[in-house]
Order: sequence, then C-alpha cells, then structure tokens
Amino acid sequence: MGVMGASAAPALERESETRESISADRPWQTVVWDDPVNLMSYVTHVFREYFGLPHAEAERLMLAVHNEGHAVVAVGARERMELHAQAMHDYGLWATVRQEPQ
Repeated sequence: MGVMGASAAPALERESETRESISADRPWQTVVWDDPVNLMSYVTHVFREYFGLPHAEAERLMLAVHNEGHAVVAVGARERMELHAQAMHDYGLWATVRQEPQ
C-alpha cells in the first residue's frame, strides 16, 4: 500500500504544477473602469497620450469604459500591466490588473 501511495503523490504534484504553468502562461490585462468623475474627453486624451493610440481607437476604448463599465486597454506581462495601471492611477483613472480569462 505504501508503494501505491508514493506513486500517486508525484502524479498529483505534476498535475498541480501543470495547472500552475498553464495559468502562468496566460497574459495579464490592464482594465480601466468607469467612474463618475472623469470626463469622456479626458479619458480619450489619457488613452491617446499614454498609449499613443489614434483618436478613433482611444475613443472606442473610452466608449467601452463609459457604456460597458470597463475596457481592457492593454494585454501582456504582469509587470508591464502593473506599470500601466499605476500610470492610469497617476492620471486619476481607476484601473486594475487581472489575468486574462481562459
């Protein structure tokens, strides 16, 4: 019985490690949330200035924030997304970082 228990444990560890590595491979997102303070024109300005987006793309993202309550404004490595979220905070926008859903 001890032999079977010993072989099952490494299999469970490998399965757990595989799940963690798959999760670690998923990109992260910077999400900007709607707020009652900032004007739509200001949010568009921030997206253009910080991300260097063309006016139409910045406005599309701003409208998503306004109409849907949030928009994913960047996708990539966690550290970079955290920098983007901090930059959005510096501009006075509400932003969070999350792992991209599966």
